[in-house]
Amino acid sequence: MQIRVINPNTTRGMTDTIGTAAQGIAAPGTVITATQPAHGPVSIESHFDEAISAVGVLEEVMAGERDGVDAYIIACFGDPGLLAARELTRAPVIGIAEAAFHMATLISTRFSVVTTLGRTGIIAEHLLEQYGFGQHCRRVRAAEIPVLDLEDDGDAALTRIIEEGRRARDEDGIGAIVLGCGGMADLTNEISEAVGLPVVEGVTAAVKLSEALVGLGLGTSKVGDLAFPRAKAFTGRFEDFSRYSSPEPSALNPYHQLERAPT
Repeated sequence: MQIRVINPNTTRGMTDTIGTAAQGIAAPGTVITATQPAHGPVSIESHFDEAISAVGVLEEVMAGERDGVDAYIIACFGDPGLLAARELTRAPVIGIAEAAFHMATLISTRFSVVTTLGRTGIIAEHLLEQYGFGQHCRRVRAAEIPVLDLEDDGDAALTRIIEEGRRARDEDGIGAIVLGCGGMADLTNEISEAVGLPVVEGVTAAVKLSEALVGLGLGTSKVGDLAFPRAKAFTGRFEDFSRYSSPEPSALNPYHQLERAPT
């Protein structure tokens, strides 16, 4: 089984951290490939950053289709480009926020999210409502650390996250904590031990969900809004997307070819 873990930002150290965490939890026989876009923001901390990074996510999925990837993980807590990425493939595409929310509800009735910045916490609140988990989340808390501090000043960042996790434990009446950034993928055990609660981290949760879906033979439905994109021309730097949306069978993976068969 091949799982492509896409870090939507362009910071190589964070991609490596995410990839190591994903491979560490993967089952024997699961091959993890951690990738990042060639172009985009070095960190994702706003709606603007997410919009730019989504293009790189789609390009990574297109490349994965040529390589026969079995499942994809979008390793940013804003899940940038998630639904658009699902349109490009029959394989499962899992966002780490959605994966973490699902996992948290399986082990607790109420959880809180600890993320990086207050403004990204608002994005997480929107996702909770969009995905239907708003009633389960007591609070989205921000440690007020820039994303790149997880790489550049890891000890101080960890201390801030633990402090916020302890406040969540003491004030929110919760049974679990969700970590709200892909760059926290290697911190789960330390935070759980320090806070004394189960801690759900989205990258590792997404790996196990991906393995389960592939094992069950379940992939993205091609009926309705997640069908392959309608054929049309794209211009300029997006010209490659014209080839991808062609209605003719292509040299992409068999999932795509099946969709292009005459009906």
